[in-house]
Amino acid sequence: MRIKRFIDLSVALENDVPADPPELEPRIDYVDHQTGAQILAGIFPGLAPEDLPNGEGWAAEHLKLTTHSGTHLDAPWHYASTMDNGKPAMTIDEVPLDWCFRPGVKLDFRDFPDGHVVTAAELETAFAQAGYTLRPLDIVLINTAAGAAYGQPEYLQKGCGFGRAATLWLLERGVRVVGTDAWSWDAPFSFVRQRFSANGNPCIIWEGHKAGLEIGYCHMEKLSNLDLLPTSGFWVSCFPYKIKGASAGFTRCVALLEEENES
Repeated sequence: MRIKRFIDLSVALENDVPADPPELEPRIDYVDHQTGAQILAGIFPGLAPEDLPNGEGWAAEHLKLTTHSGTHLDAPWHYASTMDNGKPAMTIDEVPLDWCFRPGVKLDFRDFPDGHVVTAAELETAFAQAGYTLRPLDIVLINTAAGAAYGQPEYLQKGCGFGRAATLWLLERGVRVVGTDAWSWDAPFSFVRQRFSANGNPCIIWEGHKAGLEIGYCHMEKLSNLDLLPTSGFWVSCFPYKIKGASAGFTRCVALLEEENES
């Protein structure tokens, strides 16, 4: 594979960015070089902070966050305790690395209204229009209206989501990793709440996630720059941070665009 270009598909982890509900917002406390010098002086008796080059020690950061902060890969364990119709669900440290470096395909669903639940028929139509035939383990990325709203107060209410039938349509064709630039693979909770209030059907709650009960899969959330990708002709690298027994892992997701073969 000859790489022509790298595209960063990850968002930066920052303070005070409205990309999560308030109770899930990350917090980064920064330790500057001057504070680091004071720490070193406490470790080495007789050392004064000003004795260090430029009076500087180390810089470091303390993080308070969840495994779902920033761009991350959800493991089947996030959705339920079982997958594949009864097998123990994989945690993030058990996800096959083979799933996380694969050819990618992008669909542009920015025209779907916020809160829309994508159907299997709409997926089938989109792939037909793109002239692309899914292959097992392809990584499917969805560009929604949420991508352009990242970092703005309305972000959590933006973008379409995926229902059970649409998710299973992908999984039945061998897909095991999908991704969205929205906060959730499912439709925003505000729209799902309205539907649940109207029909009282619990099956619509997190229905895309819960498809993992039948076929285990992973999905990425809070991707970025999907608008820069072609429909195909690229690979996706999305190896998750290895956290024992966790429901998700942070990922620096990157697209690798291949050079076209010269005729």
